[in-house]
Amino acid sequence: MKKWTNIAMLFCLAGCAATAEPPPEAENSVVQPQEEMLAVDNNHNATIDEEVLYLLMAAELAGQRNQYNLALDAYLQAAKLVDDPRIAERAVKIGLFLKDDKRTKEALQIWLSKDPENLGARKFAVLLAIKDLDHRAAVENLDTMLREDPAGFEMGMLEMLKLFEKEGRVQFTYDVLEDVSKRQPDQPGVYFIQALLASMIPDNVLAQEKIDQTLKLQPDWNKALIFQAQLAGRNGDLQTARKFLEKAVKQAPEDAQLRKLLLEVLVSIHAYDDALHLCQATLDEKPDDGESLFAMAMIHIQQNQLEKAESNLERLLKVPDWEGQAAFYLGKIEMERHHADRALAWFDKVGNGKYALDADLSSVSLLMAQKRLDAVQSRITNMESRYPEQKNRILMLKAEFLNQLGRYQEAFDVLSEILKDIPDNRDVLYARALIAERIGRLDILEADLHKILEKNPDDVAALNAMGYTLTDKTTRYEEAENYLDRALKLKPDEAVIIDSYGWLQYKRGNPELALEYLRKAYAKLPENEIAAHIAEVLWVMGDQKEARELFDSAFKKSPDDEYLLTFKKRFLSDDQK
Repeated sequence: MKKWTNIAMLFCLAGCAATAEPPPEAENSVVQPQEEMLAVDNNHNATIDEEVLYLLMAAELAGQRNQYNLALDAYLQAAKLVDDPRIAERAVKIGLFLKDDKRTKEALQIWLSKDPENLGARKFAVLLAIKDLDHRAAVENLDTMLREDPAGFEMGMLEMLKLFEKEGRVQFTYDVLEDVSKRQPDQPGVYFIQALLASMIPDNVLAQEKIDQTLKLQPDWNKALIFQAQLAGRNGDLQTARKFLEKAVKQAPEDAQLRKLLLEVLVSIHAYDDALHLCQATLDEKPDDGESLFAMAMIHIQQNQLEKAESNLERLLKVPDWEGQAAFYLGKIEMERHHADRALAWFDKVGNGKYALDADLSSVSLLMAQKRLDAVQSRITNMESRYPEQKNRILMLKAEFLNQLGRYQEAFDVLSEILKDIPDNRDVLYARALIAERIGRLDILEADLHKILEKNPDDVAALNAMGYTLTDKTTRYEEAENYLDRALKLKPDEAVIIDSYGWLQYKRGNPELALEYLRKAYAKLPENEIAAHIAEVLWVMGDQKEARELFDSAFKKSPDDEYLLTFKKRFLSDDQK
């Protein structure tokens, strides 16, 4: 589920969204000024003299030629000559687009003098005042906006939020609204905007205080309830988030996006039955609702109810724009059932949508596990031409394929090629370090792992890889112990680290202590490499019977395992098989 970190997602909710579009200063064209202004003048019963007509025509032509400075001058002169505020309005918009503060303010003064109650003009005045850090002017204009149009005040402010953030005026705007709230303490919209601004600072405690004030004045305001839920989610209190969202959904049951948000919370807190009930309520109204069918399928997969998930996904195949997604997850279900050919068939039906790459990656992973290497090579080649923008990701896959084939130098070269594009990528550095060990390039292994640890000294995998390699391939045991001690402190129950530490003790001549650690690791993770380590320690300690029994048990299950084969070659002669 999505993390509760993005306050802006509130404004995507249907029925309470405020699209934070750029304000009018972002307009990049002048729209039909001549015809528009002439019509307005006629409505104002004003006679257009030749000079004004000339100025409007000049503005029109300048606008058509992208000569906005000339257009602004012409509109500004015309605005002074006629009693028509819309000419001044046009001048303001062009001035803002040109970022010409001086002429914009001049045009705005004309506009307000001709139409002092125009809320659009007040909004532009607020923008300029906040941009100039003019606290008094910002308070006066916002106070006027709020008195004249309390309902439109909130929407107007929402439209400007992104600009305030971009201009670094969030705290300033919050402080301005604090003074506005003192003048008009019974307006919930002011506190709501303050809550949003506080969340942008960010100050969640202050945001909570302001949204509480909002809901005290208007307890059933859905937008505020949703924001309250957002804050609770951000603080990790999903139960409280659920409470507020359920109240909001009850008040606006037709709001699909709101129900979707509640669904995410229900799934996050594992309230699966309630989540399914919510989905079913939507499907009762709209049987082919793709969002709900898909959500139900994902919940059933989470509950390991694959048959039910399969049923929902098969229904989803018939919903336009959802076929690829449904096919992908049907393939995943067949993978879970170990039906490789069926899974591949579904992945191949995904098509070219957004799940196409994931389907191909899953197919390759499945084929690799089955050692169907010819098919793997064919698919990787196809992916290289099909997804050129995913070059590095596919090269990583190719490197793993070459590694499985035992073509270690080629895998190393592929990873080195990726590092030319992304030299600091942790995953690529780690993968190349492991391959470097295979080809005896311990210098590269150490360099790559050091690079990872320079950025993140607590990278447990890198610490363990360094410690184990120094243990197994060198006699630098003191250095190895330093790395492994750090890794164990970070993850004391990690089986692979416990194994590495046990192997270090064996190399340092402490077989009893080594056996204690190795047995502990094997109990947590019964892998062949750990089994081979235990068998070797037992053999050296003289307990060859137990060593052989452990080896035989593991070898019977994995006769091709390289670690077991190495043990066999070193310790078991032909007459000991």
